Order: sequence, then structure tokens, then C-alpha cells
Amino acid sequence: MSARFRIGIDLGGTKIEGAAIDACGSVRFRHRVATPSRDYRGTIDAIIALIRMIEQEIGTTAPVGIGIPGTVSPATGLIKNANSTWLIGRPLQRDVESALRRPTRLANDANCFALSEATDGAGAAMETVFGVILGTGVGGGIAIRRQILVGANAIAGEWGHNPMPWPTPDEVPGPPCWCGRSGCLETFLSGPALAGDHHRHYRQTLSAPEIAEAAAAGDPECGATLERYMDRLARGLASVINVVDPNAIVLGGGLSSISAIYEQVPRLWARYIFSDRVATPLLPPAHGASSGVRGAAWLWPPEEAP
Repeated sequence: MSARFRIGIDLGGTKIEGAAIDACGSVRFRHRVATPSRDYRGTIDAIIALIRMIEQEIGTTAPVGIGIPGTVSPATGLIKNANSTWLIGRPLQRDVESALRRPTRLANDANCFALSEATDGAGAAMETVFGVILGTGVGGGIAIRRQILVGANAIAGEWGHNPMPWPTPDEVPGPPCWCGRSGCLETFLSGPALAGDHHRHYRQTLSAPEIAEAAAAGDPECGATLERYMDRLARGLASVINVVDPNAIVLGGGLSSISAIYEQVPRLWARYIFSDRVATPLLPPAHGASSGVRGAAWLWPPEEAP
């Protein structure tokens, strides 16, 4: 097995991306395939086929890390907390290792994002980085000195399933969440949540990118929706800063491309943070959509690659 490369797999709900990363952090080969939705065995087969393709391209086997939409339970070894619900309760790591015939490493996809941005991305100079995913779901991960903080229950950083802090009357009890509760941060801060909030207020069906674009062009209704969103994001991130106090927060996912967030949210969160001043920077990702697959590869740091 070559220590010159490591392979990262980013298992998403609609796509599986794989990449070979060299020792300098450069992506040497990348490929995507569709996720076999609701097909557990098909998902494993697709992951193995993608790894085989990558290894054929680079001419060697390499250590494999996989970012997943959920986490491996320390108690059972089975997948939990996955919004790709067909993975829940399954021994994904064991089954992939059995098919691949060698060890792999699995981590939550938001943890992989945080690790990528802390290793050689926007937070590379920072001791503690909180990585945030704002996409079809809302997740988070904590990297300390370029290592993932997993936690006793393997849920460190899962801020998306906390309730909205300092809620307004119209935010209680909040929209229902797939996790079985109501009012989770994910139900306010995901891309579908932003679109849903706009529709509830104005009976207008627009996607999150369309709302952001119209707001930037001066549309008052879309501007008001985006203002509500940014205040909610500021409250959610303020609660993280009050507990973790990271050296940097890096945003990822589709909503991280909304440029107004980086200026407005730090202005808004100051009123919610228990400090006389707030030095925490809010940063866009250095590696964009590639951070998940890069972080999965970095689950095998150079000194630990077999």
C-alpha cells in the first residue's frame, strides 16, 4: 500500500465523490458517481467500485477514509444519526472493510470538512476550528490541533440538532425535524429551511440560491427572508462560541456561498455572545465542495498511513 497517496470518499445522499490526495495535499484524481438511494448493498458496491477505479488510476492501493452523513456508534459499531436513513443500524465500516479486505476509517462528513479546513484550508493556522455544513442539512465538526474531536458519544459538533437559541414567539415550537423533534437548528438553517421560510411568509416558491440572488439585487421580500436567516444563523453560532470558543468558524455547504453572511452574521452575533468583544473570524472554505473528500483522505495523516 502506497504512503504517497490516500483516498477520500465523500458519501452523500445523492452522490459519492472519491479522490486521491498526494502527500502534499494535491488532488491527483477525482470522480463522482450517483448514490444508490435507499439501497444499502448498492451503496457499498458503489463505494468499492469507486475505490477500485481510483486505485487503477493512481497505480497502487492506498489508505481509505470515508466521510458519511451520520456517525459510527461507539456502543454498537452501527451507523446512527444519518439523514441517509437507509444507513442507520447498519455495520457500514465492517461491510466496507470486508469487501475491500483492509482497514478503513469512517467519520461524520462535517467532521471531515472541519479536518480538511483545519489541516490545509481556511483554518490551517488555528488551534481550534469549528466547521459548519449549511446545505440540505446542517452539521458541524470540531478540529483541535488538526485532529477531530469525536466525543464520548461520537456526536461532538452536532449543533444542527440543538434547538434555536433565544427563539422568537413565531419560532416556537418550530418546524418538525426528521430526527423526531421540532425546532432543531437544521429546520431553520438548511437550504430547504430557508426556502420554506420564504414560502411561509410570501407564498412564493424560490430556492435558497434564488432567494440570495434576489436579495442581493434589492428584492425587499427576499432581503427580509435573508435577514431572518442571518439572525438565526448568528444566534446558532453564538451558542457554539459561548461553549467551544473556537479560534475560527469555517462555513461549508451550498449556503456558504452567500457572501452577505460573512459581513452581517459577525455583526449580529455580538449581542448574543458572553464577551466584551468577539475575535472569532467567520470564514468561507478554502477548498469549497472538495473539503469533504479531502478531509476523509486526511483521516489517515501522513505519519499514520500504513
